[in-house]
Amino acid sequence: MTREGRFRGRTIAVVNDLSRDEQLYLYRKTRELKEGLKRGENMDHFRISDRGTGAYLIFVEPSTRTRESFLNAVKFHGIKTNVFDTANSSFTKSESYADTLKMLSGYSDYSIFILRTRLEGVCSWLESSLQTYADTLGLPMPGLINAGDGKHEHPTQEFLDEYTFLEKNGFSTDAIHIALVGDLYHGRTVHSKAEGLKIFRDVTVDLVAPEAIALPPYYEEKMRKSGFKVNIYPDIESYLAAGRTAKIWYFTRLQLERMGEDVLDQAEKLRNAVTFRRENMQALRPGTKFYHPLPRHKEYPTIPTFLDRTELNGWEEQAVNGYYTRIVELSMLGGAIGEDFDGEPCVRPDYRDDFIEEIKAFRTLKPEYKIGTRPVQNGTVIDHIGKGEDIEAIWDQINKVRKILGLNMVSSHGVYKSHKDGKFKGVLSIPDLMSFNEVWMKKLSAIAPECTLNIIDDHMVKAKYRIHMPPRVYDFEEIRCSNPDCISNPAHHENAVTEFYRSGRKFICKYCHRSHSYDEIWTI
Repeated sequence: MTREGRFRGRTIAVVNDLSRDEQLYLYRKTRELKEGLKRGENMDHFRISDRGTGAYLIFVEPSTRTRESFLNAVKFHGIKTNVFDTANSSFTKSESYADTLKMLSGYSDYSIFILRTRLEGVCSWLESSLQTYADTLGLPMPGLINAGDGKHEHPTQEFLDEYTFLEKNGFSTDAIHIALVGDLYHGRTVHSKAEGLKIFRDVTVDLVAPEAIALPPYYEEKMRKSGFKVNIYPDIESYLAAGRTAKIWYFTRLQLERMGEDVLDQAEKLRNAVTFRRENMQALRPGTKFYHPLPRHKEYPTIPTFLDRTELNGWEEQAVNGYYTRIVELSMLGGAIGEDFDGEPCVRPDYRDDFIEEIKAFRTLKPEYKIGTRPVQNGTVIDHIGKGEDIEAIWDQINKVRKILGLNMVSSHGVYKSHKDGKFKGVLSIPDLMSFNEVWMKKLSAIAPECTLNIIDDHMVKAKYRIHMPPRVYDFEEIRCSNPDCISNPAHHENAVTEFYRSGRKFICKYCHRSHSYDEIWTI
């Protein structure tokens, strides 16, 4: 029986949970499996041999293709299979994801959980909560696969898409030119492309969608930072008129069930902008293929049914590839394959708490270090709050610092013009506060990054610290992701610890990856 394996106990919550080399390994093995099965060869070396392994399909959001392809992939392996759906599961009894999966983990020697959820970031949360549970009880860490979470990501769809593009590309990873057409705002399969397309060395992406359903800026920025060439068009007509189109078109349906009333009012106009028409055929380049994650809308398909019998139809082969890629994903997490992998593994970022910089304290006082008209004799002065921002924003930061740190004491604060460069800055002076604990420093770094903290003793600056933006912010009661569908939102009672990590000048939610400015993460 297989008890070990390079990929056992891994979580695939987002595309980046597999490194580029690991993704290419998945595609290489999928090609081997698919071609071998088509030739009628024995492919038992892909099957999970450990009879103690159990697969749990937990689909608390409706699904047909993803659910059935995973179910048939599990049947290929012949392991114990348990299916939970929207109508028949403990989740309808308000049981938390963590409690349910902890219970199920004890029913097999090793478990693989495949989850489709409305809430976003579920697998990322379960990875940390189940790891603690497994370590405490001496159980193996289960494998976790995100089969789609809200409008966040759908990594296994991305893997089958990228495999399909590789087939179209003759398995070359040199370059790809792709048009993403349709509802790019709500389409999680499109969001995953910001990472999945990085298997290609040269990437050109044409975004074809009206502004109301355009790709969220966070994903567009990720594409550009990764070196993708990104072009934007409001509709198919303008895209075709612009000239050189892609040979790979990836359509998505309008996800009306996820739209607000203001967008729904524009539904017909939006559909017309991203629906292919018969008269557009002549403008396509030879060898063009259309793809779609399916299902198409039966009344308003963005790829009309008259195209089904044309050479443009690539979506049917694409759908079949879901079966093969998901067999291989289970083979990897089940320990059947992986020993021949020799590339670079996925490495999680190391968040070092080195954002508090002690700097040389010159034994002088500045005029603004005062309480009223008197200089601070002993206490703490927070300087450079919001430096360079407008006065209103600086006052907002000063108030946040006072409220979040609970500085309800005799103090003085104000906005001043720096004598060095003339920029406005905030200053908060607190007498008799002679120490600043680590928790306060961490909070301050996220409320007012790049401020300075000065400890005053007998009129002199005894210690001085520059507080940089931290690499991550977590486990504070006063922070919250702004996404109402995030697993960390308290309204869902999942007790996921809110956590953000830094990306440039933004804070990104650990679970749903929504982007926030540093002043947006606080509930006060």
